[in-house]
Amino acid sequence: MAAFDEVQLDTAVSEGASGGPTYNTVVIVTSSGQEQRIGTWGVGRLMWDVAHGQKTPAQMTALVAFFRARGGRARGFRFKDWTDYSVAGQALTNPYPATAMQLVKTYTSSVTETRKILKPVSGTVTILKNAVALVLTTDYTIDYTTGIVTLVAPVNGAAYTWSGQFDVPVRFDTDVMKYSGDAVTIQSWNSIPVVELLY
Repeated sequence: MAAFDEVQLDTAVSEGASGGPTYNTVVIVTSSGQEQRIGTWGVGRLMWDVAHGQKTPAQMTALVAFFRARGGRARGFRFKDWTDYSVAGQALTNPYPATAMQLVKTYTSSVTETRKILKPVSGTVTILKNAVALVLTTDYTIDYTTGIVTLVAPVNGAAYTWSGQFDVPVRFDTDVMKYSGDAVTIQSWNSIPVVELLY
């Protein structure tokens, strides 16, 4: 797996980002004008540009340091998508007789897309069995770097759900930083493309 740093991009930078889920669809149009559409990705991939507004010198200094520490596109990091960062009562697949289950979030509109949640936020996650909250470390453990929950004693037929917050694993989608000094006290970064890492 490529290098990944369990650090979050400053939420003051991620807030206000423009973007969202993207897909890759091959469209074949026949001579009669009819078409066939082939979706080549199983799930959407999130992409944003976080170059919104202008930054103070202190904010720009922090951005430059973060970009340098990631080596441009080389290292992944955590990103808070302010439009979609939490779940409440999300159903999980009972792993019985196995013990491990993946946190997910589902999106339904006549059909359902299931998204793996790989970067839950520590201290925000609650796991429930038949609507009763389980106790962390006593009833289950959670890997905050993968979103894997391991149950101590899964119960056959039990309904497991989860609530909590999560980040998105991303990387910069550029190796070139282009920023400008608009004034002594104000600076701007022309484009900060960020793309989700799918595992």
